[in-house]
Amino acid sequence: MLTLWGRTSSSNVQKVAWLIAELELNVEQKDVGGPFGGLDTPEYIAMNPNCLIPTLQDEKITIWESEAILRYLGSKYGSMYFPDDFGKRAIIDQWMCRNQSQWFPAIYAAFIMIMKVPVAERKADELKRLVDNANQQALFIDNQLGKHRYLADDSMTLADFSFAAWLYRYFTLEIERPSLKNLEQYYKVLCAGPHYEKHVHVSYEFMRVPGAERP
Repeated sequence: MLTLWGRTSSSNVQKVAWLIAELELNVEQKDVGGPFGGLDTPEYIAMNPNCLIPTLQDEKITIWESEAILRYLGSKYGSMYFPDDFGKRAIIDQWMCRNQSQWFPAIYAAFIMIMKVPVAERKADELKRLVDNANQQALFIDNQLGKHRYLADDSMTLADFSFAAWLYRYFTLEIERPSLKNLEQYYKVLCAGPHYEKHVHVSYEFMRVPGAERP
């Protein structure tokens, strides 16, 4: 039995919960973080000294950092998503690293500006810069998806769990987006699966501050 610590509205928790569901593993999910608190308790700090989410327990193994958790689950339970072949793993890894270094910071910055800064206090040029950056990252992925059905290959891999946990927010934020035919088709395929919508399509509206309401 796995135990996953973290609130379901966290994108980093969502990517792990989605993978666990796809692998059909038994898991107990415990709400901590955000409005639930609990990250500063001695018990949680003993598991995760960063005081962040998610944390995964698998019998005597405790792991934190969402990408490390994905790799652990893929290595132990999901060779279809993280094959033993070193070359294939390296390709998957490079996309996972890029997701964290390029895609996530870009979409997260735009997300925070829209959700956490009241409309009256936003700087239009700064918001445009952040949205343009997020859209450039989306266009980069759209181009890659013109070569493969999924991010790293023609079948789903850990790279997709790493990337697509933020795709719901990208497509539902009140921003203008360029034409993204390949990315939109990819998103439709994910939404047609049995677990993506359940674990990733979780409302984030509670994060929006007063004055930052949708137009």
